[in-house]
Amino acid sequence: MAFDLNTAINYLPGIGPQRAKLLEAELGIKTWHDLLYNFPYKHIDRSRLYKIRELTTDMPFVQVLGQFLSFEEAGQGRKHRLTGHFWDGDMFLDVTWFHGINYIKKSVKIRKDYILFGRPGVYGGRLSVIHPDLDNPESMTLSKMSMQPYYSTTERMKKAGMTSRTLENFTSSLFGKLTWTLPETLPGYLIQRLHLMPLDKALRTAHYPATADELAAANMRLKFEELFFIQLVIMSYARKRQQERIGRRFTRVGEMFNTFYHRYLPFPLTEAQKRVIREMHADMKSGHQMNRLLQGDVGSGKTLVALMVMLIAIDNGCQTCIMAPTEILAEQHLQTFRDFLRDMPVRVELLTGNVKGKKRTAIEKGLLDGSIHILIGTHAVIEDNVQFNDLGLVIIDEQHRFGVAQRAKLWEKGGEEIVNSKLSNRKFPHVLVMTATPIPRTLAMTLYGDLDVSVIDELPPGRKPVRTMHIYDNQPEKLYQGVIREIEAGHQVYFVYPLVKESEKLDLKNVQDEFIHLKEVFPQYRISMVHGKMKPAEKDAEMQRFVSGETQILVATTVIEVGVNVPNASVMIIQNAERFGLSQLHQLRGRVGRGAEQSYCILVSNFKLSAETRKRLQIMTETNDGFEIAEADLKLRGPGDLEGTQQSGIAFNLKLANLGRDGQLVQLARDTASFVLDADPDLLAADNALLRQHMLELRKEHRDWSQIS
Repeated sequence: MAFDLNTAINYLPGIGPQRAKLLEAELGIKTWHDLLYNFPYKHIDRSRLYKIRELTTDMPFVQVLGQFLSFEEAGQGRKHRLTGHFWDGDMFLDVTWFHGINYIKKSVKIRKDYILFGRPGVYGGRLSVIHPDLDNPESMTLSKMSMQPYYSTTERMKKAGMTSRTLENFTSSLFGKLTWTLPETLPGYLIQRLHLMPLDKALRTAHYPATADELAAANMRLKFEELFFIQLVIMSYARKRQQERIGRRFTRVGEMFNTFYHRYLPFPLTEAQKRVIREMHADMKSGHQMNRLLQGDVGSGKTLVALMVMLIAIDNGCQTCIMAPTEILAEQHLQTFRDFLRDMPVRVELLTGNVKGKKRTAIEKGLLDGSIHILIGTHAVIEDNVQFNDLGLVIIDEQHRFGVAQRAKLWEKGGEEIVNSKLSNRKFPHVLVMTATPIPRTLAMTLYGDLDVSVIDELPPGRKPVRTMHIYDNQPEKLYQGVIREIEAGHQVYFVYPLVKESEKLDLKNVQDEFIHLKEVFPQYRISMVHGKMKPAEKDAEMQRFVSGETQILVATTVIEVGVNVPNASVMIIQNAERFGLSQLHQLRGRVGRGAEQSYCILVSNFKLSAETRKRLQIMTETNDGFEIAEADLKLRGPGDLEGTQQSGIAFNLKLANLGRDGQLVQLARDTASFVLDADPDLLAADNALLRQHMLELRKEHRDWSQIS
């Protein structure tokens, strides 16, 4: 049988049908290629043998050559353990097992040489190693290398006896089969230009490096390749869209915009707001479809900017639509727009799932005949029977809450036919995507690299920064006194909790119990409760009671983190704050500080905190800058599951690169992709044949969603 990297994994010695199924289910490993790209999460230097007398408890993993002279069992149940007395010809070391005792008793022999590998510590007042690796010095494949790879496994794999060592053996077996040089994926001119390690050497070194420096060079090559192909796809999509997607030319800044600007503007625009409006108008009059991301911290005035851009579209004879993720947010946009516009001749309507009957029929008619200028809605606006007369601008608020296909349905409702055009038979509506979640630059370049980005990086004048404090949960009385002072001053208060109801596994406060508790603590005040498990109508009704001021305290989960605007709320109390990420804490804090009064965010936590958690809460107390917080969050936690990694049209699964730590590599990858496409936009040059082949494979797998965002 001829082997290549697409060979099924079960054709590797030692992997039968059952193990193959487990590898696919747990790690997604189906082929030799998948195993080759299943990289170790760390390496440990095993180039030196220590003597027992050299060991100290502050050392990392070490290895010792010696023999077991005796074993003894002790304890019952969870305390049952097996202890072996390991001797290196000079001193003794205790070796203890709490699990797999029967296997150890059967397989480990007395007075036979072993290389013991583990972390030294103290158990029972004696120098000890718990659950070490044991290797036969004669057959040990590790003797030929100095760095041992460690691979991630799952609980199911461990129960089936598949450990990191098992995966290492599979990988070693695979390299034994790979007797040929693995083909390159990057053109030679890029490898030379960037001084990259060849792919064959990089892959072998990533698993089995001789030195730490060699491992770093291999990882740099592999990380760069991951990031480069992502940037190449994103940038080629973006350039293609710019060339082919004709946009409406909004050349006029007319009566609607100017009337609003000179007579109805509620407060002077910040320089940042003026700048982003200019950037958007430049897009909209260019003849190309605008595809722009508007980032702005909570309270920065994105909604006002969105309205003014809509007025430009209306001045040019087009309708506009803004889609929000929740009915509450959509209703707030409606109220805000109507308050801003007052008696201006602009018809603004709301379409949600609750709009039915004659009202819905009238809205659908107004959209078709063009009498509705601005439609604000939820998912209801993408239903098939909702059609526009001439949709020229689509705004998507809190875009990560919508799936790509949902956004596409809205975008496809617009468009004007063009006759005799070589590029396209439609003029497409301009697209503006808004988010209040500040995105670090490295993430923006990767997730939203196909969008132009505008940033509102200053708050309107008169806004007071929210004061943030971190306290422990052992002094609730002081906290409650502060709540009473704020409510007596005429303000409202949020209490946020991580759980809806009590959990047997987690010792955390929950909304349902605390709602009852707070009613006892504050019998003089009215209290609302909202959480994700309530029926939408019930949740909206409770939320509305708080918005209207009927209730003074809102007890909630994180369902309120986006879009809730209650200027009278001045205190945000987050219980078990240690359970929330930085970005989520910042979003929650953004629910207060929306009025002219001083507002407060109180982070309440357990006293026992890890160093990372303590740092996270400290960052929150030191800065209100959402972009600074987002960068810190990315560095502390890494990108994690990245909400919306599938948004830009590329499903990328980074094996080695880390967007939190590899910002310079992201920039290098982007610069290199730009260099390649500037010289050869369609990758037709012979030198770029490898890149063209890889891009074609990617495009077979993924539809181009980039023009929607």
